[in-house]
Amino acid sequence: MTASLFEYEGGSSPLAARMRPRTLDEFVGQGHVLSGGAPLRRLLDAASHDSGNSVIIWGPPGTGKTTLAKLIAVAGTSTFVELSAISAGVKDVRDVINAARDNKTMFGTTTVLFIDEVHRFNKSQQDALLPGVENGWVTLVAATTENPAFSVVAPLLSRSLLVTLEPLTPENIQQIIVRALIDERGLNSGISLDADATANLIALAGGDARRALTLLEATAAVALEQGITEAGIEQVKLAGDHAIVRYDKAGDQHYDVISAFIKSVRGSDADAALHYLARMLEAGEDPRFIARRLLILASEDIGLADNTMLPLAVAGAQTVALIGMPEARITLSQVTIALAMAPKSNSAYQAIGRAITEVRAGGIGEVPPHLRDSHYMRAGDIGHGVGYQYPHDLETGVAEQQYLPDALIDRNYYEPTSRGDEAQSAAILGRIKKLLGRN
Repeated sequence: MTASLFEYEGGSSPLAARMRPRTLDEFVGQGHVLSGGAPLRRLLDAASHDSGNSVIIWGPPGTGKTTLAKLIAVAGTSTFVELSAISAGVKDVRDVINAARDNKTMFGTTTVLFIDEVHRFNKSQQDALLPGVENGWVTLVAATTENPAFSVVAPLLSRSLLVTLEPLTPENIQQIIVRALIDERGLNSGISLDADATANLIALAGGDARRALTLLEATAAVALEQGITEAGIEQVKLAGDHAIVRYDKAGDQHYDVISAFIKSVRGSDADAALHYLARMLEAGEDPRFIARRLLILASEDIGLADNTMLPLAVAGAQTVALIGMPEARITLSQVTIALAMAPKSNSAYQAIGRAITEVRAGGIGEVPPHLRDSHYMRAGDIGHGVGYQYPHDLETGVAEQQYLPDALIDRNYYEPTSRGDEAQSAAILGRIKKLLGRN
């Protein structure tokens, strides 16, 4: 059986576990949720947890979610129960809720229920929490690294206060490293870091205190093995030279990063687009998904300003599907740069949008008789196809005849821009409309 995270962490535990803050004074960062009067602060300061305010703590790894839950556990006189979202089932949840109800009814004792990684609970498990939360039998403290909007059922979310933690700042990480270097629970001044090593370790941590301490511990081990007491950047690199990219392929990071990627290409910033592309690829995003989004962008945001971009995006998507990673990164880079640098026009997107809006509003009208199907016996007797002019029979290739229904005769859905290849379209369109008799 796995030990509870609230059990004493002895000297043989990893550095990150040994350095977990024991009091709020030792906690680093997240001042925006710990100010006086904030819901989380009230839970931490209360002599009991009878406020009935359940809390969902959402934030990236290593930002203090579990530590805050531990501090809540020891802050008051309430009964504290911990459930693992990995191993607990619906029966376990109901047993805790029933016991909490009995304690509340018989003894007036509040129960604080902590669930780490609550996003791993399925809908049935989360639904089982509702009676306890709704009736105030438990004060739920749930931690998650995934956006609750995607991972927590709406009824539970609406009954809880949402507290959002941010990645720790470089200054926060430095403070945590310095403390771990000198604290007797940590490295007890047995080793030091030079300035370059500290800066590199902070960069590699990516706002994650746990990762910072794990890397520090590994760096110290490398240095001691080499017989030195001041670790430099070489020891940090040997300990871990690859920053962890924060990204969840089913939640908000997935949507936020792909949104920033597309908006950077649309905004013609190739460097920003490549940054977000690299983040997605390093995090393991499906390259075919990225290629599909570039296909959409080629029509929506470039379109008629450069008609070569859609075939390029199609070729890129086919290449990505054929060769896969890691070589697909080169193709995606090529297409991303080309699309970012291409002239932009959303006229095709706007044109079909205007036409669909009018059709949905009832702007339809009758198909002109000369355009109707005439490939059946006696169609001409009812006027179908009568008077139709075949454009290929004319020198101009454009026949002066009506194509739009009578009710929409003056509509202009397509409005060309003056960018790229489309700059010539306005003049061409004007000549066509004159030949059609629509000027």
